[in-house]
Amino acid sequence: MTHPKRTTRILALAAAPAALLAFPLAFTASTASAQTSGTATYMATLNPLNHATGSGTLMLQLNGDQAVVTENVQGLATTFMGAAYPHVQHIHIGAAGTCPTAAADKNGDGVVSTTEGASFYGGIGTTLSVSGDTSPAAGTDVKIAPSGGSYSYSRTVTLDSATVSSIEAGKAVIVVHGLDPTTLSAQAQAEPSDLVPSLPLAATSPALCGPLQVSQMSSVPGGGVNTGGGGTSGLQQPWMFATSAGLAATAGGALYLRRRNAGQK
Repeated sequence: MTHPKRTTRILALAAAPAALLAFPLAFTASTASAQTSGTATYMATLNPLNHATGSGTLMLQLNGDQAVVTENVQGLATTFMGAAYPHVQHIHIGAAGTCPTAAADKNGDGVVSTTEGASFYGGIGTTLSVSGDTSPAAGTDVKIAPSGGSYSYSRTVTLDSATVSSIEAGKAVIVVHGLDPTTLSAQAQAEPSDLVPSLPLAATSPALCGPLQVSQMSSVPGGGVNTGGGGTSGLQQPWMFATSAGLAATAGGALYLRRRNAGQK
């Protein structure tokens, strides 16, 4: 059983900066809309990372700067403290366009943290929220994240030119975050988030990952998708509404750079 002082720290997720996963990309994302012609379909098979038991499939239909995203996810951490567990998810860009292996776990705690995986999948290009903001600044806004152990998601989002370019170049990766802390080693359970020390490591670590690849499929496998967003049960829980979504996107990036530079000394 997880020590109460360890598990209750996940409540701090509601107070985390909305941009704590939006660490700097390998290049600057342009805010200009990308202009391309025709429609292309991309698919990502979401495989588990970090002792997660879930899986999923995501399809993205790209037409210019408009992306129609449909997704089915199952088997993730379901609840915490009576509320549906929020799973922030993103299109990551600006790196190798792949998912990390266990070898990326540099400190040997059994978990590939968000920053340990950054050289594989990069920073946030687009937040796949159920409503509202889809920018990197919404990266950890749990009020608009899909929630629960299984959910279906559908939304049309506008992408910036950097995200479009990464998708078309085969360098974009879908990452779903949020682990069950009880499945982690004692060392990992005791560790704070590598991004915000007030959070547990489980709260910000990747659970599912899959590169986006060109596909000939016309629909996402695994059943129908609910129009308008992912599972939202539990979003009315008071602890979730404590999230501060208005903080600048530089907060998480600055912390990441400080921690990275410190590690290189």
